[in-house]
Amino acid sequence: MADFRLEKGADGLAVITWDAEGRSMNVMTREAFGDVDAMIDDVLADDAVKGIVITSGKKDFAGGMDLNALATIREEAGDTPAQGLFDFTMEGHRILRKLERAGMDDKNKGGKPVAVAIPGTCAGIGTEIALACHRRFMADNPKAKIGLPEIMVGIFPGGGGTTRYSRMVGAMAASPVLLEGKMLDPKKAKGASLVDEVVPADELLDRAKAWVLEATDADIVKPWDQKGWKMPGGEPYHPSGFMTFVGASAMVNGQTKGVYPAAKALLSAVYEGALVPFDTALKIEARWFVNVLMNPSSTAMIRSLFLNKQALEKGANRPEAPDQTVKKVGIMGAGMMGAGIAYVSALSGIEVVLIDQEQANADKGKAYSEGLLDKGISRKKVTQDKKDEVLGRINATTEYEALSDCDLIVEAVFEDTGIKAEVTKKVEAVVGKDCIFATNTSTLPITQLAEASERPDQFIGIHFFSPVDKMMLVEIIKGEKTGDRAVAKALDFVRQIRKTPIVVNDARFFYANRCIIPYINEGVRMVKEGVEPALIENAAKLLGFPLGPLQLTDETSIDLGVKIAKATKAAMGDEYPNDEVDDVLFWLANEGRLGRKTKAGFYAYDDSGKRLGLWDGLEGRYPVANEQPDLSRVQHRLMMAQVLEAVRAFEEGVLEDIREGDVGAILGWGFAPWSGGPFSWLDILGAARAVEICEALTAEEGERFATPNLLRKMAESGGTFYAEYGDGAAAAA
Repeated sequence: MADFRLEKGADGLAVITWDAEGRSMNVMTREAFGDVDAMIDDVLADDAVKGIVITSGKKDFAGGMDLNALATIREEAGDTPAQGLFDFTMEGHRILRKLERAGMDDKNKGGKPVAVAIPGTCAGIGTEIALACHRRFMADNPKAKIGLPEIMVGIFPGGGGTTRYSRMVGAMAASPVLLEGKMLDPKKAKGASLVDEVVPADELLDRAKAWVLEATDADIVKPWDQKGWKMPGGEPYHPSGFMTFVGASAMVNGQTKGVYPAAKALLSAVYEGALVPFDTALKIEARWFVNVLMNPSSTAMIRSLFLNKQALEKGANRPEAPDQTVKKVGIMGAGMMGAGIAYVSALSGIEVVLIDQEQANADKGKAYSEGLLDKGISRKKVTQDKKDEVLGRINATTEYEALSDCDLIVEAVFEDTGIKAEVTKKVEAVVGKDCIFATNTSTLPITQLAEASERPDQFIGIHFFSPVDKMMLVEIIKGEKTGDRAVAKALDFVRQIRKTPIVVNDARFFYANRCIIPYINEGVRMVKEGVEPALIENAAKLLGFPLGPLQLTDETSIDLGVKIAKATKAAMGDEYPNDEVDDVLFWLANEGRLGRKTKAGFYAYDDSGKRLGLWDGLEGRYPVANEQPDLSRVQHRLMMAQVLEAVRAFEEGVLEDIREGDVGAILGWGFAPWSGGPFSWLDILGAARAVEICEALTAEEGERFATPNLLRKMAESGGTFYAEYGDGAAAAA
């Protein structure tokens, strides 16, 4: 199976076309890299070839490296995985360096020009190949992006991208692309020197060829191969360069809190590489890259944020059922949640009927989409035609009859069993018998809500996270009678709107809220105990959580917490475990401090809603104790409060796949992305150590930290979750 093809023309040009068989996007494999190497040798040895153009046979250029290859290399290397990865990385450097030098002699003469013609999106190794070329042409395609996003999955550009790009533009200018993983559109990419020319798509290949035929020796010598080259912005010991690296180090540590190894390794590779010749810098980059690959954090991030996420989006857990692509969706309730669902549906090409009791409310719901599209226009990401097209798909109305030809209903009315039951009956009276009914709820049992339906096998839960347009996770909940077609419909719908799905079984709070609520409660409980609120919040941030539990409570609203607490207590009775938490939340609610929406909560806010800091009035009600717990104790409480619920959910069969548990945790509530998710974190920590922590916490804090049987068995056997369940096996298997 050939992923590259080489064609030599009568004009003296060799065109290497990347067109991976059986893939919609070009992804680099080990075998394909070997083919590229052979093709480079061929054209450099052929005197009839004047130069090379590299392009793609697909609408996009490349999606990056096949990260599965890295796991394979580690396995093949046996007892020396680091050496195997280093050798593989250096082989890639050798190939791209050969392309970059293109046959030049020691005096930088006699080389063959190499241009790259990029038709669409270009990421990872694709961008690194482009950076090794002498001229980069990119089609003027507003949908295309180019960049080096490796940092987003726990690694950094290790195919020469870190060294080349930082030497091209300087460490400071390279930061948004390297340290933030920003993908840029063609025009911004030109401004950032990722590409040299942005040209009309129909002229792309011709312009690249023309440049190659006219290029001189001076055009193809990279700056770092010329005498007297100095790093833009200053080398590390240059006064300005020194300040750049000091600032960058502070920025990296401030943003990562020291828990993301890739960012520190990247900065180290740039700093150390700037002190030595280019080829030595590549070796330094390779060593730091392997250092990151050998770090369990990076392994976990790659697995969860790339491999597992991709598998779930492709339908890893989809039941056998015919294609369930949604043609027309009816959305009941035009509040913030319903309006958001309408927007992402219409944006994805689905016809939408948006219903509310009052026409003014329905229109307001549609206006939400208009507002988001107007923002896109102001940022030049959306055209007026696109806006008109999307809004044209949304029919905002009060008439239930408009739902008659919908094949999916998403109900997003108030979290009230009676109201939802009434809406269910009204909808089923007008829709076709094959229409799937989905209820958007975060707490109400799906099995109970399905009692209002005449077709419970076609009734399912879909839990969107707010705001819908930004949050990538969608939790699909099966009731006791939910059938496979309903699950397939929900999964196909989530795929259409470009979200990531997880599928769970019906239980109190499902999966995500089951884990989030204990995290919030543990933070609030510590406030009641007299733990310094700043210690609680910073302990969470030092674990890599985007928000501490108190800030998260403010963001989701304190009155929502009160409502959930009351409903849970009514359902659990004497078994309810959170009276200490309620004491704090109910008091704040009674004081009118409902969170960010009222500009008053655990935090103080200014008139514009900007968070100013923790509210000093909190100490008047809950004085800070003279003796404070160790940071590690606070972190153990916050971490285990979530992780143990994840294990229990898997143990009980609510969660059927640990891959969904890890991906859902990161995307749903920002669970320490560096860890790969709760199950990956337990594997990094080791089950035996986790049990030790649980036993200590249980002795001091109570039974909420009791060790689940599954975790105890894992500790006794010395196993790991991914070794036993990483292929999607259920806990009961």
